[in-house]
Amino acid sequence: MLWTLATFVGFTILVAVISYVKTKGDDQTTADGYFLAGRGLPGFVIAGSLLLTNLSAEQLVGTNGQTWSVGMSPMAFEIVAAPCCIILALFAAPRYLKSGITTIPELIGLRYNRNTKLWFSIAYILLYIVVQIPVILYSGSLVFENIFGVSAMLGVTKFQAVIILCVVISVIGSIYAIFGGLKAVAVSDTVNGIGLLIGGFMIPFFAFSALGHISGGEGIMDGVRYLIANHSDMLNSIAPADSLPPAVPWPTVFTGLLFLGLQSWCTHQSFIQRVLAAENLKEAQKGALYCAFLKIIGFMYLALPGVIAFAMFELQGDQVAMMDEAYPQLVTQVIPAPLMGFFAAVMLGAILSSFNSVLNSVDTMFTMDIYKEFVDPHASEAKLVRVGKKVGIVFAVLTTIVGPLIYFFPAGLKTFLDSLVMLIALPVLSAVFGGFFFKHLPGYAAKVVLGVHVAAYGSFLLFLGDRFHYLYAVLVLLPLELVLMLVMNWYNKRQNPAPWVQKDVGAVDLTPWKYRWVATVLIIVCIVAVYTAFSPLGIGTWGYAQPW
Repeated sequence: MLWTLATFVGFTILVAVISYVKTKGDDQTTADGYFLAGRGLPGFVIAGSLLLTNLSAEQLVGTNGQTWSVGMSPMAFEIVAAPCCIILALFAAPRYLKSGITTIPELIGLRYNRNTKLWFSIAYILLYIVVQIPVILYSGSLVFENIFGVSAMLGVTKFQAVIILCVVISVIGSIYAIFGGLKAVAVSDTVNGIGLLIGGFMIPFFAFSALGHISGGEGIMDGVRYLIANHSDMLNSIAPADSLPPAVPWPTVFTGLLFLGLQSWCTHQSFIQRVLAAENLKEAQKGALYCAFLKIIGFMYLALPGVIAFAMFELQGDQVAMMDEAYPQLVTQVIPAPLMGFFAAVMLGAILSSFNSVLNSVDTMFTMDIYKEFVDPHASEAKLVRVGKKVGIVFAVLTTIVGPLIYFFPAGLKTFLDSLVMLIALPVLSAVFGGFFFKHLPGYAAKVVLGVHVAAYGSFLLFLGDRFHYLYAVLVLLPLELVLMLVMNWYNKRQNPAPWVQKDVGAVDLTPWKYRWVATVLIIVCIVAVYTAFSPLGIGTWGYAQPW
């Protein structure tokens, strides 16, 4: 335990030191310097920060818990992120950088009106504070409780341990997000990203080795052979069309799930903020496309370990009772003691990354879209930074209060987050992409879409959520909302024939990366290869696994 603690503290301090060294000379007194890292991030930093912003304990615990329950179909959340990154690089990033925006609500305000900007800013901030950040805190605390046994160590209940861990994670993450600004967050993300790739990839290999020995073999390949021979149904990523969460029905993979992915990778503030901070369009496109490759290989540590855990626990006769317990239990069984501290530090880095990234985005939206726009339009750059730091502390305290309460929520973490986040996120996607497609939309168009969507999707969750997969609702609603915008566009064009024209504010150089199309083709080839491997054409078989 002493070595585990020492390696854990050592790697955590290393990340902090590197982040401090890389940011100590930066100008944090201006809004661009604090919220957008001075618009100077290179492609590899953007890629690492995008990956770590997306990847946290609710991903490691949640997705692996889902595959433990129903097999490999949830790996679609990772694979489908790749085409979303392509769309971010080729379509969204050039338009965002052209407008020189700081936040997505700011873009909505430019396209529609300032009142619409306020609506979407408030909706986004509430979603982050009530749902997303609390889930990150809770899932992170759950991981450390299972790995270190904090409740037994401190002599408290599991719920009390969750509270303590939520507070610790919140305090450490807030130091990066509030006092370091986006540059500190992005640099720490990159270092933690390297550690995560090393630590994350260790798990399936150690798990296969353990499965090989438990099944009577001698090592990794025996574990692979046992899994394919005895659980090939769980290695099939093609789920039946009538599957319910946490499975992903095959008709929704490149439809409803793609729409969900587009809102995450192309309009989610904490993701987009990294792209907005790019040195130029070329670096933004590099970052997005590099990240696409990283997401494709992510199934190795975000989906496959869950299936291995099912096979291993079944052999041992100690299956866990809840999906969110599968991955932490697997980690404690297969990671060698000398490496546990390093892995725990990597996990903490992933948790902190998502927490401080989203918290930084909430600070940015409140400061730039609400305070500067509606409270003090003449505030100096230094005052905006001070306001951002103060409100960050308030938001951190609020989310830390809400986080432990998710302990009493009975469903899987990731299913809960993904289904609820679409209540607000899909209208944002419709407003942003519809605003680019349709040049004659009236100022009220985005608010109409938001109201219609909240009513329709909320009704679905209340009355049909237990009978139909929420991705089918997403599949239907986004096209309907775009059709609604098409009608409003047609009607308004008759009265106001002058089209909306996006202005180039000259924020950065918009010369595209010359290898973007080569990278795009390679990404698509990799997507096809992975899906073929985990299908009946590869190592999967029909007879898809049902929820355990």
